[in-house]
Amino acid sequence: MNGLVIGKCYQIHSYKHDGNIHRAWDEAVLLEIHEEYLVFGNNRTKVIESDGRTWRTKEPAIMYFYKNKWFNVIGQYKKDGIYYYCNIASPFIITEDTIKYIDYDLDLRVFPDGSFKVLDRGEYNYHKQKMHYPENLDRILRDELTDLINLARSKDHPFKIGMVEYYYAIYKDVKKRLQNI
Repeated sequence: MNGLVIGKCYQIHSYKHDGNIHRAWDEAVLLEIHEEYLVFGNNRTKVIESDGRTWRTKEPAIMYFYKNKWFNVIGQYKKDGIYYYCNIASPFIITEDTIKYIDYDLDLRVFPDGSFKVLDRGEYNYHKQKMHYPENLDRILRDELTDLINLARSKDHPFKIGMVEYYYAIYKDVKKRLQNI
């Protein structure tokens, strides 16, 4: 993870298994570098869908991208608490200031009270058949979903209480410093 710069703004590109772009975010500020994952933040960032439609996120978000795990986690800082949106996805790569990963449809939504819901099973099954996911990939993705659910239940990293707030404070400081440059 050489060459990464804390406070630098990166883009995020999400692809599908067939290599087509799925969605892109225009801002992700690097907040922290760990051996196994990176932490980014953004707020009201522009999102571009594969069909060209655009929209903006509604709240601050802290994003965890993993080098060796088949998921990424977005902590959403909402008025009524911290929500998590977790994508079952390939480990990330970074090329030309862009974080890239393959989105595999299965998602986990974790609510402030710790309850959760698995989303998009139908979309996953459709794409699995359409794009011919190999059996070993299907097994990896389902195992990673189980691991993710266990992390959420145990409130282990990245679901540890106070972590999103901690990184959001860092994000606000970084943005303030960038505005003063």
